[in-house]
Amino acid sequence: MTDDLYRDYILDHYKRPRNFGELDHPDLTAHEHNPLCGDELEVQIKVKDDRIEDLRFKGHGCAISQASASIASEELKGMELDEIGKLDADWALDLLGIPVSATRRKCALLGLKVVRGAVTGDNSWPVGSG
Repeated sequence: MTDDLYRDYILDHYKRPRNFGELDHPDLTAHEHNPLCGDELEVQIKVKDDRIEDLRFKGHGCAISQASASIASEELKGMELDEIGKLDADWALDLLGIPVSATRRKCALLGLKVVRGAVTGDNSWPVGSG
């Protein structure tokens, strides 16, 4: 039952992504892709008082990459820029709420990768204990 709820949650974010689109005059932007499957994401961020005031993402890819970006976007709004570099793979994977196979891991982490790249300049893949 719980797995079904999380699957519905992910499908809802995939079909009706939050914060999808573009911002006028963003302060930070980045574009990343997952060469293994072709997923692509761009993020645009407005900053105010060293916090993410607003953000939008756009791109294309599988349900996991798009839903993960949508879910993360809701959590990232209002977050201090200093916190972004401390977010790891476990943070993004925990937001999804379901186990992610090794082959889908980069799909699930693409949203965090692009945001960290925009904010910190670090465009490496997020790592974590999982």
